[in-house]
Order: sequence, then C-alpha cells, then structure tokens
Amino acid sequence: MKYISILGSTGSIGTQTLDIVENNPGELCVRALAAGSNVSLLEQQIRRFQPVIAAVWEEAAAKDLRERVRDLPVKIVSGMDGLIQTVTEEKTQMVVTAIVGMIGIRPTMEAIRVGKDIALANKETLVTAGHLIMPMAKEYGVSILPVDSEHSAIFQSLQGNERGKLRRILLTASGGPFRTRTKDELKNIQVEDALKHPNWVMGRKITIDSATMVNKGLEVIEAKWLFDVTLDQIQVVVHPQSIIHSAVEYVDGAVIAQLGTPDMRLPIQYALFYPSRRTLNSEPLDLFKVGAMTFEAPRPDVFEGLVLAYKAARAGGSMPTVFNAANEKAVAKFLNREIAFLDIVDIIGNAMEDHKVIKNPDLDAILDTENQTYEFIESRW
Repeated sequence: MKYISILGSTGSIGTQTLDIVENNPGELCVRALAAGSNVSLLEQQIRRFQPVIAAVWEEAAAKDLRERVRDLPVKIVSGMDGLIQTVTEEKTQMVVTAIVGMIGIRPTMEAIRVGKDIALANKETLVTAGHLIMPMAKEYGVSILPVDSEHSAIFQSLQGNERGKLRRILLTASGGPFRTRTKDELKNIQVEDALKHPNWVMGRKITIDSATMVNKGLEVIEAKWLFDVTLDQIQVVVHPQSIIHSAVEYVDGAVIAQLGTPDMRLPIQYALFYPSRRTLNSEPLDLFKVGAMTFEAPRPDVFEGLVLAYKAARAGGSMPTVFNAANEKAVAKFLNREIAFLDIVDIIGNAMEDHKVIKNPDLDAILDTENQTYEFIESRW
C-alpha cells in the first residue's frame, strides 16, 4: 500500500489521479486532498476516498466544507498553512503536485524537507525554483518523478541507459490549435478558439499555454532542471499527432522514444508505481490507424513565447520567474477577455525587458519577483 496526498485534486490531473487510485484497489491510499475553490467536488472526493485531512484556499470555503462533511472524521484546513499540512501528513509517502501556479513551490519544498517523494505536475515549481528544488531533493534523498506526458516520456526513455551518454532531448509539441496559422490570423482569436486543443483535454490555463506555445517553453526550462542538461541539448519538435510524447538521443545516434495514445493517466500511473508498470485500461496504440506521423520545426516568428522562454532560461536567476508570472497574469486577463490573444506574449516580453535579474534568488526573492511582475502588468494593462 502506498500512501499519497494530492495537491489540486479537483483539477484535470488530480481527478485522473483519483481514477487511478480507484482502479487499483488496495494499492494506493489517499491521505490528504487539497483544492482551490471547488468545494462540491472536493466533498464528493472526501466521501469517496476518506482522507484524514483536506484543504481549500479560502477560509470561507473551508468553513462551508467543514459543515458539509461534519459527519466524517476529516480535518479541514485552509490557506498556505493548510496546503503544507496536507503535504506533510505523517503517513504520506508521495505527494502529487497537480496544483496550478507558483503557489505550489512552498508546499513542494516542505514536502521534500520531510522526505516525501514528489510526483511533479506543477511545472512552475522547477521553472522558477529549480535551482533550489533539485539540490534540496538530492540533500533529503527524495525522488522527483515527472507527471507531464513529455517529461515522463523522457524519463521512461532514460531507463536502463547511462545519463552521461545522452546527446539531446527531443521534446515534442502538438503545435496546439493554431499550429498552421499566421500571426495576422491570430489577431482576432477568441477565448473559445484557444480552448479547443486538437489532442488533449486539459485545464483552461494550460490549454491557453499550449495555444501560445508558452507551455512548451515552460517545459524546456523544466526539462533542463529535471534531467540536468543544457538548453542547447533540448530541441523542440512539433509533432501534430501527439503519438511520440518525447525522445532521447544518445551519443551513438540511437533515439529512444515513448509512444502512446494521448492519455494523461499513463504518466500519472507510471509516477505513482515507478519502477513497476501496471495494467491501464486505455485505448491501445494502433499504428495502422495512425497511418503517418509528421514533424515540423516550431515557428519562432509566430510563437514568440517559445523564443522568450529560451531567453529567460539563458538569463537565469529570477528571469524565469518573470516569464512564468507574466504569463500567468496575461493568460488570466485573456480568459477574462481583458486583452487580445497576441497581447499575452507582448506582456511577457515587456515584463522581461523591465526586470533586472537577481542571479541566485532564494524563495522570498522568487515570490517578491512574482508580485513585482504582477504589479508591473496591472499598472500598464
């Protein structure tokens, strides 16, 4: 039996994680759940999985939840202290960090500090604080297992091989819903258009990130930290069919890839049970049905977010935090119909130009940079 806690249990990754728990009776036990504001769904999850503690962000929502589950022996907490209580729960062995945004950094660090393994789905943690997280995980003997489909594919392709013999990572991207559009054709894109991803069903924020290809930029930075490679060793390859989830090229020219139908349950389950593989009731890959797989270079003149990600990563220090925070704020504004689609990348670029890099920021400096970036954007848009 493995004891797990889930940050972001009501989101896409969180709900699929709970599907895996349900499909592996007697193998996984949920000790803690944490969500943002979906109290109704969280109540259902508490009743089904019987955690000992559950958290929501706002105390008002926590009060509502306490009333709803007053018949159950579950502790309801709120805020950052509540999140930290869920990840440091005594029996928990692994924390699934499926919460969206930089709010996930501090709980992840606290979980590592008390020796919990991390199933990482919160890419902002490594994008902004990889220089803190990776050495800390090594110090405390904690495993960080990637849940993103691309990073899981890389991780799987590395199994049984010498890390030092890696030549480069081939990080695949679907290209999103606007892969073939020109920049002029993106001027009048509406929220509904950007939320129609061709291959994956994801949360709203990450779906917009995929449409701008900022998400792939975040994944480049995350891969740098996860696999201890240089930026020059990471090549983004647009692969519209999303069958090859990513690949690794070795020094002898061999390329090992992980293929499969688009299903996030596979990388989640692999992280939960690593190094074992378990049966997954999913659609098998039918290569005859796929027929052909195609590959393209990303178009930097249209998807400038990817270019800015490499620029932020090369600048290092606090610049990736600016890139991430500016994107979070800009995407929120786009979803609220306050700005145009192309304004997202313009806002990121302007925020980066305004920022003076802090070379080796601690957690407080990272969070201060996030707030300063938000303030900069709010003062101008």
